[in-house]
Amino acid sequence: IKTAFVKQHSETAFIAAQCEMIPIEWVCRRVATGSFLKRNPGVKEGHRFTPLKMEMFFKDDANNDPQWSEEQLLAAKFSLAGLTISQCEVDIMNRSTVAIFEILEKAWATQNCTLVDMKIEFGVNVKTGEIVLADVIDNDSWRLWPAGDRSQQKDKQVYRDLKEVTPEAMQMVKRNFEWVSERVQLLLEPQASGRVVVLMGSTSDLAHCEKIKKACTSYGLPCSLRVTSAHKGPDETLRIKAEYEGDGVPTIFVAVAGRSNGLGPVMSGNTVYPVINCPPLTPDWGAQDVWSSLRLPSGLGCTTVLSPDAAAQFAAQVIGLSNHLVWSKLRASMLNTWVSLKLADQKLQACSL
Repeated sequence: IKTAFVKQHSETAFIAAQCEMIPIEWVCRRVATGSFLKRNPGVKEGHRFTPLKMEMFFKDDANNDPQWSEEQLLAAKFSLAGLTISQCEVDIMNRSTVAIFEILEKAWATQNCTLVDMKIEFGVNVKTGEIVLADVIDNDSWRLWPAGDRSQQKDKQVYRDLKEVTPEAMQMVKRNFEWVSERVQLLLEPQASGRVVVLMGSTSDLAHCEKIKKACTSYGLPCSLRVTSAHKGPDETLRIKAEYEGDGVPTIFVAVAGRSNGLGPVMSGNTVYPVINCPPLTPDWGAQDVWSSLRLPSGLGCTTVLSPDAAAQFAAQVIGLSNHLVWSKLRASMLNTWVSLKLADQKLQACSL
């Protein structure tokens, strides 16, 4: 996800790209609490928003940061770093806020902690003209409830709720911030391992398999390439299968076999791990060869994906069910695809006009 962050400078400072800030706080809510309840009487605290509830607030200290509608934001016609904030930019910021929240929510869930809500801001990169996340996300940006229990809240709200600021109370606030700091480090650790093993029937399919491996690497997935033929050496194929089943690491096998694909079906019939067929089809016989991957005997559950990139993506989606870091890369990729389409449409409309 595009941000203003460039690199770490020291323990307490980082270097960021110069941005002109868009004076809007984007607030994303999963659970109803705080000011939302005051503005929406009748809504019970703890109500869960699905989909996420999005709100915008204009940064105006003199007027206590009033809530704005999308129409107000568009009517303001903000122009920053040469970019006028139109519907396209508003949609990008909206979608990006949701994606950022969901990624952080997924990460905090690994610590049995509920991300209740969050506020962030965007800016326009003065060099590229792009909308980027240009905010520091810290313990003043969100509400965190361990085990979904408000009484255990660890964020800045603990300080706001103090009836009296005493040394003892400040020590409690300090412990809460330390708790968050320690666990933020844990968010970068996968809770479950996983890998992809690509089996090819011949080294003539190596280029096809290398594409799968490259795509797997982009999702942070370890990927191994092996050569084996289920037709010519079924015993060796099953030995390789057993090798990867024996260490307990969740594994997805991708079978790459041209002509008659026996590799995928044989693997699928002898392992409970997921198997993906990704045959390297040729122009001359591809229409006939693909049926050996599609028409399978009963009891076999291997799927068929023709694109190497798509095969890697499907494998990442399976592993992402238990690995929040892989899931997050997928979520970011989905956002970036959407943004690129949105920008392409905007550019085409501008050309048409």
